[in-house]
Amino acid sequence: MEKTILIIEDDTFLQGLVARKLSGEGFKIEAAANGEEGLKIMGSTVPDLILLDLLLPNIDGFEVLARMRTDTKLHNVRVMVFSNLSEEKDIKRAKDLGVIDYLVKANFTLDELASRIKEVLTLPQLG
Repeated sequence: MEKTILIIEDDTFLQGLVARKLSGEGFKIEAAANGEEGLKIMGSTVPDLILLDLLLPNIDGFEVLARMRTDTKLHNVRVMVFSNLSEEKDIKRAKDLGVIDYLVKANFTLDELASRIKEVLTLPQLG
């Protein structure tokens, strides 16, 4: 069965690159340009994985995570952070909110990102 990935990324160029790469790898892609849009999509579609930027307009990635973790329908969804925030305090805060992986954009190619996503999707579901 096809896995659905929700990409929440405000950089439309990067969002498009990632979406094309993952779609080519056989994933169904949903995309949102901000946290509010991402939460709205999650209201009707529960993805298998969320690729989440943290620096987003309106509702940032940390707030998206906090809201997901209090929603019984979404609290077990796997989330991978894909952000340029690389300070330990940000990584710790995201991990405390239950992210399964934290990738710094500058350190990963699209091929490495796709490979990491495939690894994460083989892990047992949370909760």
